[in-house]
Amino acid sequence: MQSSKIREIFLDYFSSKDHLIMPSFSLIPQSDPTLLLIGAGMAPLKPYFTGEKKPPHPRVATCQKCVRTPDIDRVGHTGRHATFFEMLGNFSFGDYFKEEAITWAWDLVLNGYRLPVERLWVSIYEEDEEAYKIWNEHIGVPADRIARLGKEDNFWEIGLGPCGPCSEIYFDLGEEAGCGQADCVVGCDCDRYLEIWNLVFTQFNREPDGRLTELEHKNIDTGAGLERMAVALQGVHSIYETDLVKPLYSHFSRLVAPEKRGEEVPLRIVTEHSRGTAFLIADGVLPSNEGRGYVLRRLLRRAVRFGKLLGIEGSFMTDAVTLVTDLMGSAYPELKERHDYIRQIVKIEEEKFQETLAQGTAILNDYIEEMKRSGRKVLPGERAFKLYDTYGFPLDLTAEILEEEGMEIDRAAFEQSLREQQERARAAARNSADSDRGSRYRAAENLGTVFTGYGTLKDEASVLMVLIDGKEQKAARKNDPVEILLDRTPFYAEAGGQVGDKGTLEGQRGRIRVDDTVFTPGGQIVHRGTVEEGEISKGEKVKAAVDGGRRQGICRSHSSTHLLHRALRNVLG
Repeated sequence: MQSSKIREIFLDYFSSKDHLIMPSFSLIPQSDPTLLLIGAGMAPLKPYFTGEKKPPHPRVATCQKCVRTPDIDRVGHTGRHATFFEMLGNFSFGDYFKEEAITWAWDLVLNGYRLPVERLWVSIYEEDEEAYKIWNEHIGVPADRIARLGKEDNFWEIGLGPCGPCSEIYFDLGEEAGCGQADCVVGCDCDRYLEIWNLVFTQFNREPDGRLTELEHKNIDTGAGLERMAVALQGVHSIYETDLVKPLYSHFSRLVAPEKRGEEVPLRIVTEHSRGTAFLIADGVLPSNEGRGYVLRRLLRRAVRFGKLLGIEGSFMTDAVTLVTDLMGSAYPELKERHDYIRQIVKIEEEKFQETLAQGTAILNDYIEEMKRSGRKVLPGERAFKLYDTYGFPLDLTAEILEEEGMEIDRAAFEQSLREQQERARAAARNSADSDRGSRYRAAENLGTVFTGYGTLKDEASVLMVLIDGKEQKAARKNDPVEILLDRTPFYAEAGGQVGDKGTLEGQRGRIRVDDTVFTPGGQIVHRGTVEEGEISKGEKVKAAVDGGRRQGICRSHSSTHLLHRALRNVLG
């Protein structure tokens, strides 16, 4: 069964059960500063669960794109872990509860997807007798097919507040996918028993004194990973063999150097990270050294590094995101709409990092050889800091390479070197406000901008940086030629043959006419223009407004150019 059909069957089933089918939300959380990225199907629906907002319907179902990185080190080493995935989910806000959730999940798995019952297992929270009775007496699942698991596995809670037990459905991939241990059962950490659906019953409230009290309005939150469901339904043993991922895997495998063929883990990592890279950029995330921008940068740079270990040549990730678009653009049209933009961001980041990677890896390899000769296992923090500060080599990448050699970083010494450098920088700034900061945009490299311009032509943003003649300033005043970096922007920067946007940035005390929008060499979006009135200061809020008429004209012209090129290729070859 194709993945597109798996999505369709799930959403159609819950539509027939009076659920409102909602489209996937952006990976960037809206109005929730506690979340870096959307990592679960229920995350964008959180205000409905907490009662902050009234849900559009008491029953909802979605197929939500997600990015989750706590298991990033397991990607490639198992057949089931991923940083990007699609989560099928059905939700109830004070409406139906445990019996309906269990009954419908089992019905869909058996009669909708037609999975063989003899390969299905169930788990419950060990103290949830209500769930046990529903599974055993109402559904008819034998007692020896119901695993009772502890709080760590099957009870969902985050500190105080709403919480509750879980119940999971597993698919047995067979002994050949397992660890071979005699005690391999549901809950084992190997690949044999694949969790395909998790049902969370939010029925309690954790009180400050530790007591559990019953919630007046109980909720249902379920999640069925599309990639894992595809593994079960397509008769394969890993997500890399499914129709969602295999074309990417096959593409990269053809690029691997002959002497590197058979190195499965790095090939899987490159494949998996290319999906998250494309989707994050499509939703407006830009590479940076902090926040969600760092998640993107880490995925992209890990992919580049492991690709180079496989002997893959050139800027291979730029073409990879095109393949992601071809595979998933029908389900997620934002990939097609923003394809040129995605390629431009990846190209800038990939080319920049390849230079860093070559230089930094050579130096780190020298350190490693020296440590091997001396029998040491800990890299001095000062050396790790030199790689980080002088050569721009990411600390987590240094740690990862060392771990592969059974080595580690002296973290305390690294932090001390970092603090000393920060003190020197502050002292230099105090001594000379006009001190040379290096290249024109060096100070902007750690800043990230969320691009919002595919959904709106207007947005409110904070000014992250003000540059006049390439030097950072606290403010820009009337008639100053200025460059502005924002934390979020609807302005499209020149990419893929489409010119940058024009428009205005307006604060409480001034207004800037934006004459062009461009990328820095590091991939940050810069608004270039002139202060027309008053002044604009670093840190203040501004209203960013794109010239909509000009944008539409450019888009029409850009689309016409693509159509012309396509016609010429068809005629001329």
